[in-house]
Amino acid sequence: MGIVGNLTADQLQSFNSQGYIVLESFATDDDIDAMVRRMDQLVNDFDPSSTASIFSTKNQSAEKISFFFEEKAFGDDGKLKQPKQLSLNKVGHALHEIEPAFKKFSSSNKVSSLMYSLGYKRPVIMQSMYIFKQPGIGGEVVPHQDNSFLYTEPQTCTGLWLALEDATVLNGCLWAIPGSHKKGLVRRFLRDEDGVKFDRPSPSYDQKDFVPIEVKAGSLVVIHGDLIHQSFENQSQKSRHAYSLHVVDTDGCQWAPENW
Repeated sequence: MGIVGNLTADQLQSFNSQGYIVLESFATDDDIDAMVRRMDQLVNDFDPSSTASIFSTKNQSAEKISFFFEEKAFGDDGKLKQPKQLSLNKVGHALHEIEPAFKKFSSSNKVSSLMYSLGYKRPVIMQSMYIFKQPGIGGEVVPHQDNSFLYTEPQTCTGLWLALEDATVLNGCLWAIPGSHKKGLVRRFLRDEDGVKFDRPSPSYDQKDFVPIEVKAGSLVVIHGDLIHQSFENQSQKSRHAYSLHVVDTDGCQWAPENW
């Protein structure tokens, strides 16, 4: 066994060919337990009446911890239809900087070893998100590429998606088009004085090209910044909690000022 997190030559070849790789048992039970318990506390302490931010790409900040609701969480009267614990879409985007349980995992040797083995010189986490994918109302995430949102010259964004619970086809696991990263970046998400928007419409994708990435809790899915991936609504009665990081290289790379 080499250093935990270091990819083998075979794993690197698979990542370069497929655009993603699954590293099973990447997080320990203790890692997972610490993050899940801390999130329980944060949600319990959160007062929904202080904010009602439905998750959209317009109202996001990377410097603090914000709570985002599912679109289907509210009734016609504007009130939550169920407890706040079952109504949140995600919490982001600075857990890795502010919250010790998340910081410990995010800045662990195994995460840095992984990034160095992918060729990063000075990796920096740009954002972190705790994604709930709530039973019954956990919304779909349409096909996208991470480089669209976190663009550098040259492009260096890698997504690290950690399953905190088992992710299956039924509860909304990730789906990806293997090898789609080789076709390059399709479009960018830009910020200007009017707000944020994509610079061109999304291509249409054939759903037959996507494969499900079903994983056990503790597995890490490493996602190339140009990989086309998505997830569907959670139509099951089980949540699908995940902790997601987006990493870029800061050595010899320029962060695009028009990133949202």
